[in-house]
Amino acid sequence: MDNVKVFENAEFGKVRTVEIDGEPWFVGRDVAEILGYKNPNEAVREHCKGVSETLTPTNGGNQSVKIIQERDVYRLVMRSALPKAEEFENWVVGEVLPSIRKHGMYATNELLDNPEHLLAVTLKLVDERKARLRAETEKAELEKQVEKDKPKVLFADAVASSSTTILIGELAKILKQNGVDIGQNRLFEWLRVHGYLISRKGTDFNMPTQRAMEMGLFWIKETSITHADGHTTVSKTPKVTGRGQTYFVNVFLNKNNEIGVAS
Repeated sequence: MDNVKVFENAEFGKVRTVEIDGEPWFVGRDVAEILGYKNPNEAVREHCKGVSETLTPTNGGNQSVKIIQERDVYRLVMRSALPKAEEFENWVVGEVLPSIRKHGMYATNELLDNPEHLLAVTLKLVDERKARLRAETEKAELEKQVEKDKPKVLFADAVASSSTTILIGELAKILKQNGVDIGQNRLFEWLRVHGYLISRKGTDFNMPTQRAMEMGLFWIKETSITHADGHTTVSKTPKVTGRGQTYFVNVFLNKNNEIGVAS
């Protein structure tokens, strides 16, 4: 067990650890002795579920020792009668495990005794900090972009869920519901001012202009009406096509949701 790391605490003493496949393991006897068990080996055997064995160097040569996983350390803590068992757990959770997972060592005497390792760890921390800052910056930019695109997404959903053609008043409601300060009358006026609807008074008032029809923005619904005296007239109603809905949504978005009626 060449990668054994010894963690030492003035109050609890020493506990040996080893990292296997990126996971920390603890010498079970060390943990059980610290936690006040009279028979450490028996405590490990009775209370621990993930027991394994490894070789560790001693004065008499390499010896096999039982090692336990992190969750088994907690099992021993919970069953310990030691008054300061919880403090031991806090030390393991707050210092030992973070040190193993971030640096593969206990960041105290080992660093001081190994300047090259100290430099390597420092450079690693710098790289981690840079990566974290980049990730935070990218996240902030993404959130900002999501917030910026939120109206566009809502508009797109609204258009997608609408019928093939809708009344101009219905388009005004969709725009209003999604943050555009405009109602039906103002939308009609805006469409007339900007050349999408005929503005001159007469039978064609508020009908789509030739340009708007050629662009495929509107469809005119014609309804025959038979009057009481027998004569028939045709009622024309402009409706916004799916293409028109998408087109006007984009127009309003490009104006930053602050559509004013041109004079």
